[in-house]
Amino acid sequence: MLPEAGFYGRWIIKGFMEYTSYKSIKYYDECAALVEGMGYKLVELKIVPSKTTTKISAMIASTEPDGNIGVNDCAKVHRVLLTRLEALLGTEDTMMELTSPGIEHNIKNAAEFAVFTGRSVRVWDKTVNDWVGGKIISADDKQVTLETEGGESKSVSYENIAKAKFNYN
Repeated sequence: MLPEAGFYGRWIIKGFMEYTSYKSIKYYDECAALVEGMGYKLVELKIVPSKTTTKISAMIASTEPDGNIGVNDCAKVHRVLLTRLEALLGTEDTMMELTSPGIEHNIKNAAEFAVFTGRSVRVWDKTVNDWVGGKIISADDKQVTLETEGGESKSVSYENIAKAKFNYN
């Protein structure tokens, strides 16, 4: 059994899911409003300045729990979002990668649970040492509540989640 946190090779294993508020991500609010106005949700935004180019990575999702995002959706949002970010950053020396969550998407930030309300996920619950699956009913800054296949409501605190991913079984 692994300890709660440790260093293994190149990887640091925390042993729990962290919640990082979208409000703490610089430019997220401005970009999320723009993306939502286009009919999508902004899942992730990372801006990494370097000496020559500012690297931006973003992820969008459908507003519908079972909705899909295609290449044309990404291209449309990319054009508008890149222009907005260049204005906010005051530079055109940018490189942006815009993606959608694939069927193998691992949830990295617990704040994503609220974005994906209505979608089926599975979480590794450390209290039972097993996967717990269900549809996300609600999520806040402490826990996610799932509706299991049996129709029961199951809340799991983020400190008890080792990992989480979409469930397409």
